[in-house]
Amino acid sequence: MKHRVVVLISGNGSNLQAIIDAVKDRTLPSVTITRVVSNRKAAYGLTRAEQAGIPTLYFPLKPYTDAGRSREEYDRDLAERVAESEPDVVVLAGWMHIFTSAFLDRFPNRVINLHPALPGEFDGAGAIERAFRAFQEGKTDHTGVMVHNVTTTVDGGSVIVSERVPIEPGTTLEALEARIHSVEHRLIVQGLAAKLRELYPHQFFESATA
Repeated sequence: MKHRVVVLISGNGSNLQAIIDAVKDRTLPSVTITRVVSNRKAAYGLTRAEQAGIPTLYFPLKPYTDAGRSREEYDRDLAERVAESEPDVVVLAGWMHIFTSAFLDRFPNRVINLHPALPGEFDGAGAIERAFRAFQEGKTDHTGVMVHNVTTTVDGGSVIVSERVPIEPGTTLEALEARIHSVEHRLIVQGLAAKLRELYPHQFFESATA
């Protein structure tokens, strides 16, 4: 049985690529990516999806705000479009909008997000930069990455998988970003697999080499 996944992105799509690669190399043999959605037309992740033969959708917020329409209307309409693909799980992989219940209620307990910090640390945007600044100020010696269930509380949903990332003396912001992204690419696959095992304990299977 193939489990249907829709991935939402806003930018480069390197974490989307990690999922595409895991499907291709059968690390996630029971997964099919049915659609990739972006709120930014220039997002390179759309190109990655097209190159992999995955249907894409560009769905911007600006026409709604320009027309004075609410965020809930945008979320409700986007949920309708995502629902067309009948996803078992919706993955936010660099999606830069915060969802209201108008979207989340359409896919209860089926929306997961990747965030470059540990639970309760550096929630919201700019997490890597804020962690690095805290390190420079002597306030922390680590950061991390987590995949969590999405709620209306920013980065506040229950954690599916997480990994602590130490910040070594002499580390630059660029080096920390590269290390975090490397962990993200692995953890997004692990998190998706764990979510599918939770939802479909008798149907989900992983690669024999995983």
